[in-house]
Parts: sequence; C-alpha cells; structure tokens
Amino acid sequence: MLGLFQSFGVPELLIILGIALIIFGPSRLPQIGRSIGKAIREFREGSTEVTKAIQEGLEEPEQKKAKKTKKTEAAEGEAED
Repeated sequence: MLGLFQSFGVPELLIILGIALIIFGPSRLPQIGRSIGKAIREFREGSTEVTKAIQEGLEEPEQKKAKKTKKTEAAEGEAED
C-alpha cells in the first residue's frame, strides 16, 4: 500500500485534483479538504493515545518486577544480617 503513494508525483496529483474539482465543484472542495484534514488529525490523536496506553501497559509489569526484585534483595540482605 505504501508503494502506491510513493509512485504519485506532481502530475498525478494535479490530475486527481482536477478530477475532484470537476466532480465536487470549486465551492465544495475547501469543505472536503477541511473534513479530510480533521479526520487525519483525529486519527493521529487516537493512534497516539493507543500507543501511549500500550507503552504504559508494557512498562507496568517491568516496574512491578523491579519492585519485587528490590524487595527480595532487601529481604535477603536482612536475612544475612
């Protein structure tokens, strides 16, 4: 899918813009552009939130393990005294 977008150049984008202009007309094109921009922005924000939640979920078990190891090491140190 990514290869498809890499093959678009300036002439291809101009053709697509021209077709969109013919289909939707000059008055609706800015509205459509704003709607697409909002949708992309919301998608990015949502994906950022999901990424943060996943990272926090992965970090919690690591922090719990670190706390358990510290407690075990402290208990072992007291047992040796």
